[in-house]
Amino acid sequence: MAKEDQTSDELLSRLRDEILGARARVYEVGKPTPLETIEIEDGPTIYLKREDLSPMHAYKWRGAYNRMAMLDPEKTRGVVAASAGNHAQGVAIAAAKFGGCFETKIFMPLNTPQMKQDAVRRLGGDAVTIDLVGDRYDDSVAAAKQCALENDFEIIHAFDDLAVMGGQGTIADEVVMSGEGPFDAAFLQIGGGGMAAGVAAWLKFHYPDITIYGVEGVGQASMKAAMEAGEPVRLDSVDVFCDGTAVALAGDETFKLCRGLVDEFLTVTNEEVCAAMQFLWEKKRVIPEPAGAMGLAGWSTHRDRLPPHRRVLAIVCGANMDFAQLQRVVRAARIGSHTRRYLCFEIEERPGTLFQLLNELRTRASIVEFQYGKTDSEKAWPVIGFDSVEESFNELESAWKERGLKFEDMTGEPDIEFRAFNLDSGLLHEPLFLQIEFSERAGALAAFLEGASKLSDFVYFDYQYSGERVGRALIGFDFPDKKAKDRFLKFAETSRDATRNYLSLSEAQMNRVLGRPGGGSDL
Repeated sequence: MAKEDQTSDELLSRLRDEILGARARVYEVGKPTPLETIEIEDGPTIYLKREDLSPMHAYKWRGAYNRMAMLDPEKTRGVVAASAGNHAQGVAIAAAKFGGCFETKIFMPLNTPQMKQDAVRRLGGDAVTIDLVGDRYDDSVAAAKQCALENDFEIIHAFDDLAVMGGQGTIADEVVMSGEGPFDAAFLQIGGGGMAAGVAAWLKFHYPDITIYGVEGVGQASMKAAMEAGEPVRLDSVDVFCDGTAVALAGDETFKLCRGLVDEFLTVTNEEVCAAMQFLWEKKRVIPEPAGAMGLAGWSTHRDRLPPHRRVLAIVCGANMDFAQLQRVVRAARIGSHTRRYLCFEIEERPGTLFQLLNELRTRASIVEFQYGKTDSEKAWPVIGFDSVEESFNELESAWKERGLKFEDMTGEPDIEFRAFNLDSGLLHEPLFLQIEFSERAGALAAFLEGASKLSDFVYFDYQYSGERVGRALIGFDFPDKKAKDRFLKFAETSRDATRNYLSLSEAQMNRVLGRPGGGSDL
């Protein structure tokens, strides 16, 4: 047997012993989490391990508590940990349970979501002290190591510790004890690799034929990089959208274990993670944090090229997400599920052409976004977001090309993502901007726009589907003179029933849109 294989086998044996030992400790602060199912039509049964229902809405309490429960209070001066959020909460739970027997310091990045900071303070109370250091997890790790060196504190590592991995392995122990196995495959998210190593070690022992997939984010795949290099290597940069798995350097021990336990490493984009989050909401009314849906995203994204597994295990490993992050999740989910596209059309810039384009497109596809600002006197380039399944969309594209429509796919472009569209105020004569409110159903705005197109020139259009029963749009019109503008206003007044409501922007508000002087406060 090669020395490398012998080392891995010894590690694996010790890890399994740690999982057995953890059984006797972790349930002092938490209970087993449920295993739920989702039946996929003409597909597998997905078994979801609901770690989001744990005492801190994530699995990290298991490893942190198991490691700290093994300390001798009389010999331990203090403990220190570094965390992007969830591991810190696990350490806080343990510190509070031990009643402050020793000092506990936790280092977290300065940009740690406030709700995770608040949770650590709530769970740990006076037993923990939080220090915010740097912008990256690595900065917090360096500070924790320095603190441990200066104060002779024990480091409670977030993943590269067999006792921590043993605690995480109790997730798999509960899966096995549920009697629902065996499983064909498990999709396990990987940050530093502690959960993947602990869970895979136990699953492989009880289900030798199971296939283990390690799933990482495209911009944070440190374990995949380690496998390719033959040793842990530090990533130059780390995408932190999935902050629970944002680790630049895989652990030494987790690398050795995952090398032997994980059958295939997969990567997923942030958009694909968001699509998995939407899937969980639609199927189970569950909203995980991004990292919590990463395992499921691995199955969803790669299932067409993988063997047809019938019994699939995935772990919803956490639900500690800042509420404000939902805004990005919703938009990205449709892109990640490949049902949303953003196309930039080129049409003639003359009255009526924009409405004609909209009217034609809305009868063939669901329009969910519209971005347009007049920037040229001859041509117009509106950007329209569509929702449609890929097969139908391909058919629509073919039909539009046959019609001679010119368009370019802009999905994922930064200016589209940030809704950065211009308006050249120098091309306008007598502008008017209206906030339009209308019933959010097919064709509800069409009658108003058709009448408006005969009386005005559309110069600005900003609409985004919000999921409400009422739709809202900011639309800019332009007229050759004030008389034409007044005629339009009379038309708009008679159309209130069709549009539900409208409100004109004030001069100061309009100047801000146009980028003109005098666009400050209305006061």
